[in-house]
Amino acid sequence: MAYQLKTTNIKGKEYVQVNERIIALRKLPEYKGYSIETEMVAIDSDMCVMKATIRDSKGAVAATGFAQEDRSASMINKTSYVENCETSAVGRALGFLGIGVESSIATAEEVSLAIAKQELPSAPKASAAPDLEKAAEHIKAGANAPERKKRFDAVISKYGTILSEEQTHSLRLHVTA
Repeated sequence: MAYQLKTTNIKGKEYVQVNERIIALRKLPEYKGYSIETEMVAIDSDMCVMKATIRDSKGAVAATGFAQEDRSASMINKTSYVENCETSAVGRALGFLGIGVESSIATAEEVSLAIAKQELPSAPKASAAPDLEKAAEHIKAGANAPERKKRFDAVISKYGTILSEEQTHSLRLHVTA
C-alpha cells in the first residue's frame, strides 16, 4: 500500500507539512537511498538563510531548496530561527523533488504563518500604541489552540518591538482561552 501524505486544510486548500514530506522520502521505494543535506548560507543575529539538498542513491543532486527566516518573525523564531529555517529549506527541497506538491510547493507551516501575518492590520509606527483589543480579537478568532498560537506569533511579529511584557503576556492568555 502506498504511503498517503496527510494534509492540513488552510482556507479551503490542502497543504502538506514538512514532516509528512520527510516520512514519504523515507518510506517510498522510489526514494530508497536518498539523503538530505543542509547548509548554512548566511547567518547573523537577526536572520539566516539555509540551503537543503536532496541527493539520490548515487549521490547526484535531485533537488535543492532555500529558506530565509528572521528572528523577529515569530515567538518561535526568537529562540529557534535557525532550526525553523532548516526545516523550511528541507520542506521546499522535498517539494521541488515532487513530494507533497499536488497543490503547492509551500508547506502548511509557511502558508499558515503568511496568512496570519496578512490578516493583521498594518503595523503601527513605533511611536503609536497598537490596538490591543483588535489584536486580542484576531488571536481569539483562531479555531483551536494551534491556530490561536500562530495568530499570536503573527501579532508579536508585527508589534513585538513596541509591546510591553505585560501587554505580550495579556495577549498570550488568549492562545489557550
